[in-house]
Amino acid sequence: MSQPGRNNLITDIAGLQVGNAHDEAALTGCTVIHCNTPCVAAVAVAGGGPGTRETDLLAPDKLVEAVNAIVLSGGSAYGLAAADGVAAMLGARGEGFAMVDRPGVPKTPIVPAAILYDLANGGDKSWQDAPPYQALGRTALGAASQMFSLGRAGAGYGARAGQHRGGLGSASIKTDDGIQVGAITAVNSFGSVYMPGTDAFWAWPFEVDEEFGGVRPPSVYSADAEDWGAAKQNPQARENTTIACIATDVALTPGQAQRVAQMALSGFSRAIRPVFAPFDGDVVFVLSTAQKELPAPEPLTLTRIGELAASALARAIARGVHEAQ
Repeated sequence: MSQPGRNNLITDIAGLQVGNAHDEAALTGCTVIHCNTPCVAAVAVAGGGPGTRETDLLAPDKLVEAVNAIVLSGGSAYGLAAADGVAAMLGARGEGFAMVDRPGVPKTPIVPAAILYDLANGGDKSWQDAPPYQALGRTALGAASQMFSLGRAGAGYGARAGQHRGGLGSASIKTDDGIQVGAITAVNSFGSVYMPGTDAFWAWPFEVDEEFGGVRPPSVYSADAEDWGAAKQNPQARENTTIACIATDVALTPGQAQRVAQMALSGFSRAIRPVFAPFDGDVVFVLSTAQKELPAPEPLTLTRIGELAASALARAIARGVHEAQ
């Protein structure tokens, strides 16, 4: 049987660290996933109202194949500035991409990012021309480590999941033959993560060791197609988003990582209903730390990784909301 990694976190994938930062007054925050060495990366965007940075660069046909960090942030478009703070710090450390090393010419840190909308959550957003996100990005990178907080933390600090408090979640899985996959997500969804009329998560079939409470639905249960349970009401554009990152220790090409990202999207569908709406900004990144070769037969193993990614993401979504309560 496959089991969670040591800490049931995305950082169970060797070579990654995660840092969180938040602004208590503004009810917002950001999360940084830092790669100790550059990682092959990909992205899949499914929501109708995304907010992203550097995602075009992650297409398999583009020049740069590896990234230095991924940033998940609150703040809508303002939150993209968190990646500026991260890039500045990484550049000062000498991390980044360069065609040729030249004295006096800084490298360019590759820091894709995705944001969620938490501007209308009641926090004090009277920052005028000085939003806090660049500073939050720096703080989060400085705090990056193997262990990090879940629930009301980082990019999930001011999030809402339907009518419930949202949050930051993470989960990992390790197979009998040593493949490892991890997920981290900030849940700010329009849809509900709970089955209507119950306290059970939609993701309950994928739960491991009661990691999000162990609640099960009634033995006889059916859901009406038009019953969305505790989904948000009167949604507005870009106010709802679940942003995530998947990681694996298996070496993937950019094209293979893209396929995993596409498969991982089904993790959203397993945990949130409805999802991928016109006003959602759902995005998932994929990182490969390349600690081991992709075992043969490669297409079958890639399929396994994609399915593990989807299941880990569903678990991480439920776990983030559970921890936030």
